[in-house]
Amino acid sequence: MTVVLLDERWPTLIPLEVYSRLTHPVRYTGEVPVEVRWNLGDLATGDDPRGIGTLVSTDARDPEVARRLRSGEPVIEAPSRRDAVYVAKQVMRRARSIGEWEMAQTHQSLLPYLEEETAEFSQAIRQGADDEALVKELGDVFLQVLFHAEIASRRGAFELEDVARSFVAKMRARAPYLFDGTTGVVATETQERLWEEGKRAGG
Repeated sequence: MTVVLLDERWPTLIPLEVYSRLTHPVRYTGEVPVEVRWNLGDLATGDDPRGIGTLVSTDARDPEVARRLRSGEPVIEAPSRRDAVYVAKQVMRRARSIGEWEMAQTHQSLLPYLEEETAEFSQAIRQGADDEALVKELGDVFLQVLFHAEIASRRGAFELEDVARSFVAKMRARAPYLFDGTTGVVATETQERLWEEGKRAGG
C-alpha cells in the first residue's frame, strides 16, 4: 500500500523507487496521463494481500489521496514536487482559491503591501540585518511577486514562468556574456557598455 505523487508538470518522470514498491491493484486519479497508467500498470511486481495496492496521483488534495495519506500510508513523491519555487506557487494558488481576503485583491489593492515590503527589505539592509532577517524580508517581497503573478494568471494574462522568462530575455539582451560560454571575469566597463547597447536595442 503506497501513494505515489507525481509532478503535475512532468507526470511521466517516475521516481525510481516506485519500480520496486508498486503493487496491484494500481489505481489512479483522473489527471494521471494514459501513458503513465499503461507503463505503471505493467510494472507492478505483486499483489497487495489487503487489496489496497498503489494509488498514483498528481494532486495531494484529491480526496482519496488525502484520506490515504492521513491513514499513514507511505508516500513516494517526485523530487521535483519539493522544488521550493513550485511549492510556493502552489501555496499562493491555494490562498487565492480559498482565502476570501486573497480572492478580493487586485494589483491596485496590493500596491501598499508591495511598497511596504520593499521598504522593509531596504531598511533591513541599511541596518545591517543578518542573513536570516534578509531571507525573511526578501520572502515577503517574493510573496508579492507570487501574488501579482497569480492574479494575472487568473485573468489569462501571464504567469510566474512568464516573469522568469522576461528576466532571462532581458539578461540575454543586456548581458550576453552569461550565455555565450564566457568563463573569465567580465570588466565593469564592458558590462555597462553591453547593458546600454541592449537597452537601446529594446532588450
